[in-house]
Amino acid sequence: MISVVIPTLNAASSLPACLSALVPAAVDGIVREVIIADGGSTDATVSIADAAGCTIIQCLQRGRGPQLAEGAGRARQDWLLFLHADTVLEPGWAAEAERLIAAVAMGRQPDAAAAFRFALDDPSRTARLLEAGVVLRCRWLKLPFGDQGLLISRALYDAIGGYPPLPLMEDVALIRAIPRRQRIMLQSRAITGADRYQADGYLTRVLTNWCCLGMYAAGVPVERIERLYSRGRRT
Repeated sequence: MISVVIPTLNAASSLPACLSALVPAAVDGIVREVIIADGGSTDATVSIADAAGCTIIQCLQRGRGPQLAEGAGRARQDWLLFLHADTVLEPGWAAEAERLIAAVAMGRQPDAAAAFRFALDDPSRTARLLEAGVVLRCRWLKLPFGDQGLLISRALYDAIGGYPPLPLMEDVALIRAIPRRQRIMLQSRAITGADRYQADGYLTRVLTNWCCLGMYAAGVPVERIERLYSRGRRT
């Protein structure tokens, strides 16, 4: 039913939790395969994935866009679920995904792509404020980011051309290629590591993200955007 594709690069600290959240769905037959598209990890990422029974691809080109595209190319199921390695889906996600898949199969719902509700593993009020802002962005713009996961039918993924081989903004490029009426927000949360926000500072990270988004919308080359994004990070 679902092939899960996870791009990795030295993700040993976060990958076990990400994979553990998929186990109940695998037992129920909803998740049929998990593909790790690795960009050349030098830590225990590949060993962890191998022990968990994942299919491992050593990608020739590093970067989320190329790694996601290569992983999708190897997937065998009719639905694809793209996840970041530091994202953990909360219990109940599989039942919600299964209802969507059934609705599409029975013609009650147009072919669709669905993202989960953004959450951070940080108990602070600042994190809750950021989460509320993401809710508004998704409601007004129908523009989820990659850290919210993406469940999409293979037919729709292929029809829009799949992930472009971009080192950054690949999630925005893919979402913008999907007709707005076919973008769905699920209620289950995708709980993502807050490390990058805590390290960079919430305000700095959010402003950098929005600046990058604005530059991409204005047609600025992704290579220039990537330099800005990297400068905005302290680690």
